[in-house]
Amino acid sequence: VTGMNACTMFAWWGFNLWIPAYLSLPAAAGGLGLSSGAMSALVVAMQTGMWLGYLSFGYIADRVGRRRAYRVFLIGAAAVILLYGAVRRPALLLLLGPIAAYFGTGYFSGFGALSAEIYPTGVRATGQGFSYNLGRVVSALAPFAVGRLAARHGFFTAFALVSAAFLRAALFWFWIPETRGRELE
Repeated sequence: VTGMNACTMFAWWGFNLWIPAYLSLPAAAGGLGLSSGAMSALVVAMQTGMWLGYLSFGYIADRVGRRRAYRVFLIGAAAVILLYGAVRRPALLLLLGPIAAYFGTGYFSGFGALSAEIYPTGVRATGQGFSYNLGRVVSALAPFAVGRLAARHGFFTAFALVSAAFLRAALFWFWIPETRGRELE
């Protein structure tokens, strides 16, 4: 769970902190050169996708299981964010942004429930705190790593790192047990 948290939070911060730069920096600096109004419109569209992801993840996880829901969301985020980094047309970004944000953020609404179901009562708070906060520490590297890659190799490469982090998070689900319907200990 700690590894999954670290990878998802690294990916989230790496992507979401650099979206405004990707959209607004001039093309000579690797960005799209959009006006602040156009950039804001694309970010607001992404916020709508985030909200829908938050809203639907719990329902989906209850219906199909935590493992399957997380894998779908994380692999979906990896695929769409890689595509997002390759696209240079604002109209396509307007369509892809909410989808990237839906998959790349919705799983957060399951963090608390998942970790509560994983750890027994005697160590639940410690386990949750450790796994979540160590993930936060690792994610602090994301703004630097993604920004440095974007500056040296372009945003596509930087967003490929984000995509790889989401894929790695999905791989951690081979070791995280399914908890749907399990009684808390």
